[in-house]
Amino acid sequence: MQTHPIAQGNFRYAALADEIQDKILSGQYRAGEKLPSLRKLHSRLGLSISTIHQAYIELEKRGRVEARQKSGFFVKPLEKSPLPLPVKPVTSEPPIRVRINDLAETIVSDLQRPDMIRFGAAVADQELMPLKQLSRIAKSMSVDEICAGMALYDDCAGAMELRYALAKMMMGYAGSAAVDEIITTNGCLEAVNLCLRAVAGPGDVILVESPVFHCFLQLIEDLGMYVIELPGCPEKGMSPDAFESMLSNNRVKACLLNPNFQNPLGSVISTPGKKAVLEIAHRHGTPIIEDDIYGDIFFGPRRPTTFKGLDTTGNVLYCSSFSKTIAPGLRAGWTLPGRFYKRVMRLKLNSQLASPSTGHIVAARFIESGAYERHLRRLRNQIKNQVSAMSIAVAAHFPKDTRITFPQGGMFLWIELNKAIDAMDVFHTARQKGISFMPGIICSTTDRYRHCLRLSCGLSWSDRLEKSIAQLGRIVCALNKE
Repeated sequence: MQTHPIAQGNFRYAALADEIQDKILSGQYRAGEKLPSLRKLHSRLGLSISTIHQAYIELEKRGRVEARQKSGFFVKPLEKSPLPLPVKPVTSEPPIRVRINDLAETIVSDLQRPDMIRFGAAVADQELMPLKQLSRIAKSMSVDEICAGMALYDDCAGAMELRYALAKMMMGYAGSAAVDEIITTNGCLEAVNLCLRAVAGPGDVILVESPVFHCFLQLIEDLGMYVIELPGCPEKGMSPDAFESMLSNNRVKACLLNPNFQNPLGSVISTPGKKAVLEIAHRHGTPIIEDDIYGDIFFGPRRPTTFKGLDTTGNVLYCSSFSKTIAPGLRAGWTLPGRFYKRVMRLKLNSQLASPSTGHIVAARFIESGAYERHLRRLRNQIKNQVSAMSIAVAAHFPKDTRITFPQGGMFLWIELNKAIDAMDVFHTARQKGISFMPGIICSTTDRYRHCLRLSCGLSWSDRLEKSIAQLGRIVCALNKE
């Protein structure tokens, strides 16, 4: 990394600003970190306080730092990717029956190993979860409430307290979200499972955006359905024109889409794009199952729109949960299945009768207390900083021809390596060194992402994570030279 000496012949504040910027871009100063005070740098460097303040103002103009009243100057997260974006595949494959290997089980088993650096985990760090607040809510429940929750089946649609809280929470981004339109579930994946079974059966073709969350492929496989993959753009997601062509040329029964901070690309379909996709799907009579589990983890000023919020026909089956934002162990998920409500209710009744209520009531009271929004502001800021830190680390330690996404929400980085590198070779070598991640090959029914991998940014950034990314980079660099 080039440095800029603070010499008499230069504008001293500009030279200092350049040097601090280099330290930010190399990861020595991390996103969210407070820069040294004016007095501390004055003592260390012998420069005037006025010169140091000018340097910080210059960095603020460049978008590298932000001033906080009475607190000092803090490093801002990256505003653009340090590396080029991955290349969108230009071809689509015909519908095929899904065949996913046991690799996903290996990644899940790695999540239980405390000695493993779990870059494959699609979950926030424990210290980012409001576990103490949830515990206090649980302790405040009366013995009678807890006993009733264990002794009786709750309403099949779910705990009324949670459905009321959800209806108010989703106001403004998920349509009317009336209480009697909501069905609670044991997490988001169960909601997707019920919705898939409600709109399609064995032998039917399900359209997904590629690369896709591997559990969706496993679910489609287990239900005996076929999948057709529509390649997505790392920034804009699925193209409405390509979507139109896909539905016109294939007998697609339903679409399973993740339009906001798509897993694993992190892309967002714009509001005009969502409207176009909705209109096309309605014209073809094709239901859309919308997974919006990452919608609340946005880094910008406002939450992105949803298909559900734009839907006027009941054609969208909306699914989400609190597994990524509050705590996965609550198993608090839900769906608004639109015109398929009765069918989803019947499937839930026949498969489990009711959802466990205690964890759902804890989630409801956390939301109603107003703590959820406060918690989200902290969570978004922290994960945004972690995405920035990991992006800088990958740019510093991986080969120069690496490509990387730059998501505006969610918690993933999708990394594209040189096509000569097999990410499975990286995966097996890294596991031996105590590092796990998700190889791209399990995010498709094809081999087109064999040179790709997904890293989760949910873990709190630390020197240990920095060293693990450096270790991964060395493994990739070694394979790049073979």
